[in-house]
Amino acid sequence: MKALITGITGQDGSYLSELLLSKGYEVYGLERRVALQDQEIRNERIKDLKIEIIPCDITNYASVFNAIQKVQPDEVYHLASQSFVFESWIDPFQTLDTNINGTLNVLESIKQINPKIKFYFAASSEMFGNSPSPQNELTAMNPRSPYGISKLAGYHLTKNYRESYNMFACSGILFNHESPRRGKEFITRKITEFVKLLNKDRNRVLELGNLDAKRDWGFSGDYVKVMWQMLQQEVPEDFVIGTGETHTIKEFCEEAFGILGLDYKDFVRVNPKFVRPAELNELRADYSKAKEKLGFEPEIKFKELVRLMVND
Repeated sequence: MKALITGITGQDGSYLSELLLSKGYEVYGLERRVALQDQEIRNERIKDLKIEIIPCDITNYASVFNAIQKVQPDEVYHLASQSFVFESWIDPFQTLDTNINGTLNVLESIKQINPKIKFYFAASSEMFGNSPSPQNELTAMNPRSPYGISKLAGYHLTKNYRESYNMFACSGILFNHESPRRGKEFITRKITEFVKLLNKDRNRVLELGNLDAKRDWGFSGDYVKVMWQMLQQEVPEDFVIGTGETHTIKEFCEEAFGILGLDYKDFVRVNPKFVRPAELNELRADYSKAKEKLGFEPEIKFKELVRLMVND
């Protein structure tokens, strides 16, 4: 079996690569060309894995088409995106171009090359916005950021290609998932990296935004298993994946600082510039469908996740 992963150098791409290699897959990844020294940094998560990297600009149809034509994969996992929500307000054009046109380029290439290729799209809980919690596959979607809007467009593109061309195309609606491999711009890694530095220097201040925002945090290593399972089903379906628990950013801070026996209030300050223009109140997954049909149950829950990230 051959698998092609877009966004292979990211958190999920690295865990998914390890999973697929353990199952005997040939794994290929698409990566945008960058300077050699930048490429070495970007490939840090996958540097020891037996993967073939193919240079590709996900926003360029010809580039995507040629890459898929070259690999002739059995499965495509489309993880590539501009995934930092706050950045999507700063540069909505790049966010929508990458996340919408990038998805369209992959889907259309598959349709033209071989419609039997199975396709997974990395959707997001951000599509729900402030819809009533908990959210499942039938919950109304009302995104509150350019990022959420772009993911909702990709979700509908995936559904449209499935229904229009009888393609095996499905979306995993994943709620927040973290790990020690999470990008340093994301709040969970920002907090845990700060806590690590406190071992050397206690004279530091951490500036954050809304501490009362509630999120459903799980472990990326658990969630990539579901990505693979979704493409092994006889019929393509969309699934919500999460833990069913919500915790505030304040609680995340309490757990992380508590590992060192510290009170987060002594180090954390709220800075309005980090507050989203349109905040989400609560995201919490109702993953009952995935539990029933895929046997999914998150193995690593909130406290263990925080400890894992701090102690890494």
